[in-house]
Amino acid sequence: MRGATRDAGVDGIRGIVSMGAFEGGMRPHDPRLAPARSGWSGPAPGRGQPARKLRLCRTGSILQNGTVTRRDDPFRVMFVCTGNICRSPMADVVFRWFVDQAGLSDRIVSASAGTGDWHVGEPADTRTLAALERRGYDGGRHRARRFTLADFDRSDLVVALDRSHERVLSNWARTTADTDKLGLLMTYDPHAGGDLDVPDPYYGDAGMFDEVLAMIEDASRALFRQLEPAIRTTS
Repeated sequence: MRGATRDAGVDGIRGIVSMGAFEGGMRPHDPRLAPARSGWSGPAPGRGQPARKLRLCRTGSILQNGTVTRRDDPFRVMFVCTGNICRSPMADVVFRWFVDQAGLSDRIVSASAGTGDWHVGEPADTRTLAALERRGYDGGRHRARRFTLADFDRSDLVVALDRSHERVLSNWARTTADTDKLGLLMTYDPHAGGDLDVPDPYYGDAGMFDEVLAMIEDASRALFRQLEPAIRTTS
């Protein structure tokens, strides 16, 4: 825990965020910067369900008034799926792209891990890399790793890609502080409706990898848009 004390968890960022143009030289014509889609090519999501607001508890994170105290170390986000070769690497790469384009790479960092150890040390699935490349991302540096209890200490927000991962992480949580860090990626997407799980594309074809990546892009964009205004107040 690097000696940090922890504040009580809060229910969300207040007054966030009608985000128009990004700062930091982002290209407005890039389709990844467009507003979230109203749907995707899989089953139609529901409507009218509000997106989840961030619950952040670490000292230097969001306080009750919605501001952020200054902190010298970056805010750390960890994405978790099963084997760390498909969904969580996508989320990590996409989320980091938004962070980099906003000029906040020194304030927010991300990583990914799996609940299992089947693929430790391996690159991302070749279909994951191909889907990312088709959208202009580079996942070539990824190497799979397993989530450890130390990742609770190193992370400010631990984002599960589906509810099975969330259950595993909840069972592994040692304290309320660990539990308060957990989030489910699709709950941050206001258009997700009842689709709370990012489906596992491992046994699917290239088209399924593209659909999963599109879901992850929308949810990662929404997550970043919640986090970005609070982080900027400390810059």
